[in-house]
Amino acid sequence: MTKDEMSKVITIAGLNPQQNLAVLHDAGPLLLLAGAGSGKTKVITQRIAYLIEARQVAPENILAVTFTNKAAKEMRERAGMLIGLERAEKAWITTFHALCVRILRTDIEHLGYKRNFSIYGASDQQRLIKDLMNHIDPEHGLSPDLILWKISDAKNRLVSPDKFGPFMRDDRIGEMSLKVYPEYQKSLKSYNAVDFDDLIMLTTRLFRSFPDILAKYQDRFRYIMVDEYQDTNPAQFELVKCLAGKWRNLCVVGDDDQSIYGWRGADPRNILDFEGHFPDSRTIKLEQNYRSTGNILSAANAVIKQNGRRKDKSLWTAEGAGDKVGVVKCVDAEDEARAVIERINHNVGERRMAYKDHAILMRTNAQTLVFEQELRLAGIPYVLIGGQQFFDRKEVKDAIAYLRFIVNPFDEVNLLRILNYPRRGIGRTTADLLIRDSVKTGEPLWKILQRARTFEGLSAKAADSIERFVTLITDHKRWFRNGGHLSRTAQDLFAAIGLEDELRREPDTREKIERRIENIQEIVNAIASYAQREAKPTLLGFLEKVALLDRDQPGTDSKEKKLAQDAVVLMSLHSSKGLEFPQVFMPGFEEGFLPHKKSVSERLDIDEERRLCYVGMTRAREKLTLLHAEGRMKYGKVEPRVVSRFLQEIPETFRKLEARSGFYLEEEGENASLTEMFAKLMGD
Repeated sequence: MTKDEMSKVITIAGLNPQQNLAVLHDAGPLLLLAGAGSGKTKVITQRIAYLIEARQVAPENILAVTFTNKAAKEMRERAGMLIGLERAEKAWITTFHALCVRILRTDIEHLGYKRNFSIYGASDQQRLIKDLMNHIDPEHGLSPDLILWKISDAKNRLVSPDKFGPFMRDDRIGEMSLKVYPEYQKSLKSYNAVDFDDLIMLTTRLFRSFPDILAKYQDRFRYIMVDEYQDTNPAQFELVKCLAGKWRNLCVVGDDDQSIYGWRGADPRNILDFEGHFPDSRTIKLEQNYRSTGNILSAANAVIKQNGRRKDKSLWTAEGAGDKVGVVKCVDAEDEARAVIERINHNVGERRMAYKDHAILMRTNAQTLVFEQELRLAGIPYVLIGGQQFFDRKEVKDAIAYLRFIVNPFDEVNLLRILNYPRRGIGRTTADLLIRDSVKTGEPLWKILQRARTFEGLSAKAADSIERFVTLITDHKRWFRNGGHLSRTAQDLFAAIGLEDELRREPDTREKIERRIENIQEIVNAIASYAQREAKPTLLGFLEKVALLDRDQPGTDSKEKKLAQDAVVLMSLHSSKGLEFPQVFMPGFEEGFLPHKKSVSERLDIDEERRLCYVGMTRAREKLTLLHAEGRMKYGKVEPRVVSRFLQEIPETFRKLEARSGFYLEEEGENASLTEMFAKLMGD
């Protein structure tokens, strides 16, 4: 098939002219500015198909990277529909972290780690950092989360412990971080463990330190595509730059107007400065929106254009103007929730809409409480996206800790978690004695446990308990290693440990205890499901899948399962990115909520708050309603509220005041009164 023939096929397939240009881009760097709802996934998958079908590029020479397992899976499936699943599976369509795990499982030994390294999640990290902080200063009084944030920020900028700092003398968090970071990295390496930030940083270090290894992957990946490029941090930028260094066929897809993750290291300068990093690059804008009506897009465009440094683009649609953006003024938080509920009831009862067609998007988690209360009183089903996830639950973490230690006997964080759980007579005094000896001799704690019978100072009872623990772990390690039935072996392990009996002893309601026991069974089910999907299933492979699960969709708390229910959706603005709903409500459209008070009082990035507002607005397909209250309760007193500056940025042409009830009754002159209200509230 010639290039012209392929062009006709792609045009027939329904791509607009700009999408077509992006798919047919031949070689060299390409910046694809893809606005909200502009069909970027379609463009990426069509480009993969074009490279393989028309350009005869081998699938294994294509790398497509995104941020979530869900996005990677969707990309693979859609590419498979175009070129066949077998060829789509040969291409590396993956997440940043999964890509780096795959590379490190092969080559991490060059950095002094073993290939069966553990991947520490947040709870493991916090446990280790807390222990290190207590050792450094038992009276520190600081949260491990604050130290972890500092260390994570350093790793996202590829700052190693020896280059970390300096901080102000009165910065207690900084001073503690300076002391903890080096010890944290030493401990991770001695436990043969890495955290999520290490996955990127160590891979980049591997490429910098071993040019032959970098050359191997550069030769493999002749065409590279990066989705959601506006969300990359400096470490991810460096990783991509390294991999694209030889062939330079790098296509990045993103929208600087949707860069909303600065708090976790994302740097919009990566996309804003792309042409500077790659002077010979081509830029194509995808501005046609296939999601929202014209008034919604015009209102969102008007808000985002107030940002200073951004790529100039303006979303448009061929689908008509639709309803104007509704603005509802409420008395207080309860009144605001009831205004939303009235509209939902009207849509479901009169317009035959489903409950799941409605989303309530909030800036802060604290805003959800009043909506939950009012929805319950109204008998309206709802789902709350977020909250505690399956693999974050204590009983699940305890069970997984056994599996992690069986795979990696150097993983002392998880060893200490399971050593006396369930209770087996190995108390804190015994554990401290063993730990001190491990520190003194430099011998791994697992080795010391294996010779506990000869260890001075241990009681016979403690030695017996340790021996039984060692035998338990050793036997199940052998059974897992011998390639037995993974889920059955896990079931046997949990039974031998006595997890169910331990959970039944907890002082809680029967329903909660039974739910926890069901969660243990869910782990076994998850292992069985994994084993059915994989040609060569291993316990290490399962744990890797667990570690790389998207945090917003693990286990029984899957976001997809919740969104499939016929229920109103409550979620944060951050969590809503990538989703769309016919009806979107954005309550708390006030100074202090949106923009958030920290962005104002601490002079943080107002531009990012405006981008967050833009993301929320562009989730709506048919109707967007913005609500604000005259006052809200704070410490038992009503505090007057000021309407958000972002509302003032929406021209009157695209918005309308709506009555609190008997809605959609717009009166003449209300837009003018809204302008007067702004002038009064904003002191203009």
